[in-house]
Amino acid sequence: VHLLRNAGDEVTITVQYLREAPSFLKLPLGSPGPSSDHSSGTSSPLFDSGLHLNGNSTNTAPSSPSSPIANEPKYEKRWLDTLSVPLSMARISRYKTGTDKLRSNAFEVLALDGVSTGILQFYTAQESADWLRAMSTNISDLTLQNMKMANKCCSSSDQVIHMGWVNERLEGTDSSQLYKFKFLALKGSSFYIFSTPPVSTLDWVRAEKIYNLCEVLFKIHKLWLADDCWLQANLYLGIHQDFDLEDQRPYCFSVLVGHGKSHYFNVELGSELAVWEKSFQRAIFLEVQRTGSKTYMCSWQGDALCFTVDFALGFTCFDSKTKNVLWRFKFSQLKGSSDDGKTRVKLLFQNLDTKQIETKELEFQDLTAVLHCIHSFIAAKVASVDPVFIDSQSIARKYMYSN
Repeated sequence: VHLLRNAGDEVTITVQYLREAPSFLKLPLGSPGPSSDHSSGTSSPLFDSGLHLNGNSTNTAPSSPSSPIANEPKYEKRWLDTLSVPLSMARISRYKTGTDKLRSNAFEVLALDGVSTGILQFYTAQESADWLRAMSTNISDLTLQNMKMANKCCSSSDQVIHMGWVNERLEGTDSSQLYKFKFLALKGSSFYIFSTPPVSTLDWVRAEKIYNLCEVLFKIHKLWLADDCWLQANLYLGIHQDFDLEDQRPYCFSVLVGHGKSHYFNVELGSELAVWEKSFQRAIFLEVQRTGSKTYMCSWQGDALCFTVDFALGFTCFDSKTKNVLWRFKFSQLKGSSDDGKTRVKLLFQNLDTKQIETKELEFQDLTAVLHCIHSFIAAKVASVDPVFIDSQSIARKYMYSN
């Protein structure tokens, strides 16, 4: 640099080929060293890259070798840490920034504090998949350890069931796929959405969104069994679609919440999709059992009523003022339902004595939350009677693990 700065307006540089340079990263012990023309007290490219001369810290060849072979400088390979990224609460990204395009045989790992490994490129797809699986497994194991530590400070009714990173599609964006990393958690009675993971007890109250688990609905939105076979998988599995399919990301799910709103998420691996599906089922089941019943204010023809979904009794409707029970039906008596998508729902019950169908109409301020709650209680009731049923209905587990 000093020579270049003081060389004047024109500089002529002569470049000389270094015989060892092309393969210095895999240079075995006993390989010939650099020529004497480049032997000096300054660092060479080999020295700076972690390849050092054995027994010669100044990187100079012997001046008067008695035996050219015996005294020839030998190189050894040493590991040099250029970057260390902790995997606890880390996240993995396989997509090119701002797109839905998967990187070819490459991915990026980002630590909790945002430090990135940069793009890790591998020679083959198999090698990339092996490393991706190993990284993901390591991160999952560390997350499980963090969950166990957090649960030691929580009551039995407020345990963390599952948590981890996902990509959320931002609201109001087009198919240019603007996704943002979010950290989801299923804890106690709530479903949490964070921008950064909770690392202390106080962080749990700083979530961006918190929803009651009884009032959310988990839905497999999209999954690919293999490359370019999403359409066939969709037709075969019979997955009902409520969203546009312009984005190209596989392994997607949505969480439907109150007032008809929803969150659309994507995960990196099919195994992660299966874990989220199972975790939501378990978390909702536990919350229904803990809660026992949920009561909502409603109305019909000007009368203020209360509608209760009870795990043991089924459905009950009573007058909000007098508390008189107007009607009560078991879960098994519900034979159908329909709604207007806004506030009104019709519930069709079968009378056990007359075997006739009775229609009950109710209006709710947040109809979506009530319908999700009914779904949660019925699913939990079925699971309590037949635990195998829920697993048999798991789309992600059945198809992702078998493939």
